[in-house]
Amino acid sequence: MTDEPHGLDRGLTNYGDQDFARFLRRSFARSMGLSPGLLGKPVVGIAMTPSGFNNCHRGMPELVEAVSRGVLAAGALPLAFPTVSLGEVFLNPTSMMYRNLMAMDTEEMIQAQPMDAVVLIGGCDKTVPAQLMGAASAGLPAIQVVTGPMSTGRHNGQRLGACTDCRGFWAKYRAGTVDAEEIAVVEGRLSVTAGTCAVMGTASTMACIAEALGMSLPGTAAIPAVHSDRLVAAEETGRAAVRLIETKITPRRVITEKSVENAVRVLMALSGSTNAIVHLNAIAGRLGIRIPYARFNAISDATPVLVDLKPVGEGYMEDFHAAGGMGALLRELRPLLHLDTVDVEGRTLAERLDEPAGWVDRRVIRAFDDPVSPVGGLVALSGSLAPDGAIFKRAAATPALFESEGRAVVFTGLEDLSARIDDPDLDVEPGDVLVLQNAGPHAAGMPEAGYLPIPKKLAQAGVKDMVRISDARMSGTAFGSIVLHVAPEAAIGGPLAAVRDGDRIRLSIRDKRIDLLVAPEEIARRLDGFRPPPAPARGYKALYRRTVTQAPEGCDFDFLMGTGEPG
Repeated sequence: MTDEPHGLDRGLTNYGDQDFARFLRRSFARSMGLSPGLLGKPVVGIAMTPSGFNNCHRGMPELVEAVSRGVLAAGALPLAFPTVSLGEVFLNPTSMMYRNLMAMDTEEMIQAQPMDAVVLIGGCDKTVPAQLMGAASAGLPAIQVVTGPMSTGRHNGQRLGACTDCRGFWAKYRAGTVDAEEIAVVEGRLSVTAGTCAVMGTASTMACIAEALGMSLPGTAAIPAVHSDRLVAAEETGRAAVRLIETKITPRRVITEKSVENAVRVLMALSGSTNAIVHLNAIAGRLGIRIPYARFNAISDATPVLVDLKPVGEGYMEDFHAAGGMGALLRELRPLLHLDTVDVEGRTLAERLDEPAGWVDRRVIRAFDDPVSPVGGLVALSGSLAPDGAIFKRAAATPALFESEGRAVVFTGLEDLSARIDDPDLDVEPGDVLVLQNAGPHAAGMPEAGYLPIPKKLAQAGVKDMVRISDARMSGTAFGSIVLHVAPEAAIGGPLAAVRDGDRIRLSIRDKRIDLLVAPEEIARRLDGFRPPPAPARGYKALYRRTVTQAPEGCDFDFLMGTGEPG
């Protein structure tokens, strides 16, 4: 150890008498039953996120206990502390609105409390990016461990995993091919264990990205929540956190432009969640790193999809883990990766991949020369409808719609969508383009509303996909020919606000464009005198509205984004 203050002596509360501050702090620590010997040890904080409103984190108490074991075994004092917890389906208007609040909470508690390193325990969609954002800004040595994915359920001989199968069954219910009695049975069979969604949704994608960045221990991203190895991984993470105190490896050394590009490669090969792009931009943005959409597309076009999992394939996360997990995937991607990046263990990616490889199930993780698809799962679009960009998950879309043009059917907001989408008198045809306005970060907090339902009368006629466009997001467990994250959003006067019923819209995945086929002067005329929707008057929502950036900047708060300079 150095002569710098460590453990409980870090950041003493200033009463004007440092020795008194130390005495008082140790006195209150003694009230918790800690021995004088432990009080002199380095401290590893454990950012824990249990909540009765977060099903993904039901196993949190066991994980905290396991991390604590590892910390104690390595000779340090573990001190767990709570932060905001974000349960995806339990938050209104959307968990995305509260990701930045959790990131602020995490950052401030890491900085304010006496700890030498921190273990971040999260899992549900927004928790991992929030923790990584906060840790990147706090600058203390940090390491991530995730709660892990659910195991699958069963229904009439079919494996089920939240939440791709929930969407599939709900679409059948809307179309009338599944009745109310069966959908009620399926409801109890979709999510049957602790953990995050069982497919390559946002939670699992972010777990894999955390490992690809080097912020979590190798091989830990995909271990199922109920597997004993999940607790072993947590214990080893605790030990690793103590080593971080000696090595002083901070997130700034791990999260670099090269490691972010590696994470983008992994995202493409996984055909992961579109949400990961927003989150990765926010995490990188905390350190002043930006991956332009042009670079994003170059990586996508040169990176094959190698993992065959739902929502775009057949398998589940438990299959990915058993098939070889992230280690197997990274070895296939090795020719495309920056191998000199460093992880939280201080090892380069080359050193990790030089270790002996285990068995790989090629039904789940394909060889580089035998891909699921020769190009990455996601692309960024530009064009007159999205001057600052939009995102399209081509791996989850219908190829026949990649090059298409259709008539716009416009919904002016979420209430309008809810009120009219199933109206039998809605003027809509299978070749039309459904457009949702005012669902971006400023207007609505950017909910997962981009997965516009197929109008009921078309669903009942057998229509399974249409081009859908919005400034909203889409669940990582969803699928379809959906253009998301349109920027600038409608609520700040982007061209999306100018779309009217009957306008023609052209989508070209070949050219990576989304265009409103209306003369520029007419678009300008329609936007003349534009007024944004009323802003919240108080509280966190007012702060969010005033300072949130657009999707290409990660929807972070403008005052939290980094410059790239040490803070």
